[in-house]
Amino acid sequence: MIEKKLLTKASLDNLVSKLLDEGKKIFAPVRKDKQVNFEIISSLKDMADDYILTVQSAKFVVFPKVEKLFDYETTKDGVKVKDIDIHTIPELVLLGIRPCDSVAFGTLNSVFTWDYKDNIFVTRLKKTLIISISCKKSDEYCFCSSIGISSGDTKGSDILLTEIDNSHYLAEIISEKGKEIVSKYPDLFETAPDTEKEKLIANVPECFNLKEISRNLGEFFQSDIWLEQSLRCLGCGACAFVCPTCACFDIQDECRGKSGTRLRCWDSCGFSLFTQHTSGHNPREVQSQRWRQRIMHKFSYMPDRLNVTGCVGCGRCSRACPVDMNILEHIIKLAEV
Repeated sequence: MIEKKLLTKASLDNLVSKLLDEGKKIFAPVRKDKQVNFEIISSLKDMADDYILTVQSAKFVVFPKVEKLFDYETTKDGVKVKDIDIHTIPELVLLGIRPCDSVAFGTLNSVFTWDYKDNIFVTRLKKTLIISISCKKSDEYCFCSSIGISSGDTKGSDILLTEIDNSHYLAEIISEKGKEIVSKYPDLFETAPDTEKEKLIANVPECFNLKEISRNLGEFFQSDIWLEQSLRCLGCGACAFVCPTCACFDIQDECRGKSGTRLRCWDSCGFSLFTQHTSGHNPREVQSQRWRQRIMHKFSYMPDRLNVTGCVGCGRCSRACPVDMNILEHIIKLAEV
């Protein structure tokens, strides 16, 4: 049961101060020049208040770009491995993320727990308080509604704030972590007024039928459309690195004599070496095959295997692409074939 409260912007400022006093690091959207990205803030005044999306997604908080898995040392008796202590993972707060980003945490969780429970990821997610803010506006890159997500979606958030006016938020208290905040600081939250939330959030038009796309993709596996769509692709990986749901990673060892550290690093199925075998054989030797893999994985393989879509319709990949490949245009073209 989602509980609704009223939170003034002054009370939100107070809440941020109290969380900082507890020693928590708070990541929020911060404007630098013309870009908005997640940074650690020292007060609510640091947070950007007029943005559609950050350039980078918030996934780095639970799935860092480079992350130590363990240290190791080779001795005459064998190899000693020292795992990281998950109890030292700090509690963090994500403030001001959009609903598409909060929904994406559920997708990542499905990936990191489907056949093996990744305790590092699970612990990071468990120790992250997610206070998201509904979207008041969207742009031509947004297509969350086509994925079944709304601009005021509560999934993945602990508390969702929807701006009522310049001084007030509707606060939806969703999870146990969210309820703990209300219980801890009851004076900050007031009785919620009757509010039509749908009138306060962005109306993102639906552009395609997700179920039809997922159902029909298998028929296009040998289609020439993949070559047509991939001709501009540079294989740079920008789309994967800004995506909130891409979870491909590589394992690297940094060695220092007989000791070293094993690291997990972001990777991309769009890279030419991603599937190259030691023998030199590459089952996805051209970019059209790699582009097909990206679309099939997000809209066919993940729904079949994990019952989630590997896309939240944020449009970051299209915004970041240096050659203006637009995933929404490509999906609509697939729907028309």
